[in-house]
Amino acid sequence: MKPVVSIIMGSTSDLPVMEKAAKFFDEMQVPFEMNALSAHRTPDEVEAFAKGAAARGVKVIIAGAGMAAALPGVIAASTTLPVIGVPVKGMLDGLDAMLSIIQMPPGIPVATVGVNGALNAGILAVEMLALADEALAARLAEYKNSLKNKIVKANAELAEVKYQFKCN
Repeated sequence: MKPVVSIIMGSTSDLPVMEKAAKFFDEMQVPFEMNALSAHRTPDEVEAFAKGAAARGVKVIIAGAGMAAALPGVIAASTTLPVIGVPVKGMLDGLDAMLSIIQMPPGIPVATVGVNGALNAGILAVEMLALADEALAARLAEYKNSLKNKIVKANAELAEVKYQFKCN
């Protein structure tokens, strides 16, 4: 298998957040790779990764980072592939990371999900890939339908909860 998505994190301490995307890719049968690269501690490696990703068959990059959160933007500056930034909660409840990822200069876009939102980053990546893959689109549609079914079931269970002044 060759990876079509790359999950990059600033350090392995981000793994508990970023593994949500990895688990989703397993569920959707999407080949991916996962690496730790730091925009500040390994800048040459980050640049080489970003410049070579497309040639290796990667189609979407998910980059998670906290605090200064430069990683997604540094990657986006060196590739034409779509980059999805995941702000990782650290200081300031992740607001610092989120603002660092969102505030990119014109010409260097980074799609940004919510703080610790690696699952949504994974879903967004699959939505992009599904545009050219009917089988993946079908698996994604099934997943999204299961979300609906969970709420329908929860609402039916909620209807059974009784309170003195509850009217439904």
